[in-house]
Amino acid sequence: MSAAPTGFWEPASAAGIPHFGLGTYGRTGADGLAALRFALDIGYRHLDTAQTYGTEANVGRAVRESGLPRKDVFITTKIADNNLGGGRVTATLRESLKTIGVEQVDLTLIHWPSYRDEAPMASYLTELLQAKRAGLTRLIGVSNFTVALLARAADLIGAQEIATNQVEVHPYLQNRTLRAFSDGLGVVTTAYMPLARGAVASDPVFIRIAERHGCTAAAVSLGWLVSKGMVVIPASGKREHLRSNLGAAPVKLTLEESAQIDALDRGRRMIDPPKKAPDWDR
Repeated sequence: MSAAPTGFWEPASAAGIPHFGLGTYGRTGADGLAALRFALDIGYRHLDTAQTYGTEANVGRAVRESGLPRKDVFITTKIADNNLGGGRVTATLRESLKTIGVEQVDLTLIHWPSYRDEAPMASYLTELLQAKRAGLTRLIGVSNFTVALLARAADLIGAQEIATNQVEVHPYLQNRTLRAFSDGLGVVTTAYMPLARGAVASDPVFIRIAERHGCTAAAVSLGWLVSKGMVVIPASGKREHLRSNLGAAPVKLTLEESAQIDALDRGRRMIDPPKKAPDWDR
């Protein structure tokens, strides 16, 4: 079993979320389990799943079969938007715990805000907070919340209770307004889709920087995001990508290189599902 890169798994602020994790979307079946086992073997210690991914069982099994102590692997799951009403948050979280095979997860997020407030935010966030106090989850947070939604959430349960807001962030959608607002609240930003569906791999800016640092373009993008204080959760099932993404650990970008990546922001959103997505920040 490989040792995790020194310092790369340090928590992002007091929230206690490791900076680097693995998104598990698509890691279903035997192949998905093998990918998760391999990731843990080479040093990953943060797995991000969700009720809608169909990977909760594989995450739990991979952790058990890894031989690692439970406390050494940070597990995140997310409550599906169709489980926000009718007092179902706690009940479905208990179902997730049973599926994963743990008594407590490290972090539970609201996956998407209730579309057009069909389920009252006060109700589902209060229930999530109660689940934390009951010991079902160590930390709580949100996902796909805009500035306006995050402000409401902070007013309802207190910003100190919101460990993170998991949103799409990559070089072509840098979400600066939302990130600045989150920073002001003390809420860590977790970046999903950090490699822009692989687009960074063919970007000349990333190729040049990667050549200088002797790593992949993906590692440069991940290192850039982490350098800005974000948590990153790239998803992959390929062993070469799982291993090469760890190359982000030693990447120390110069101010000029970071500025070149900063200049790539195009507001290019890749995840925008109908009847789920809120009114995004511009």
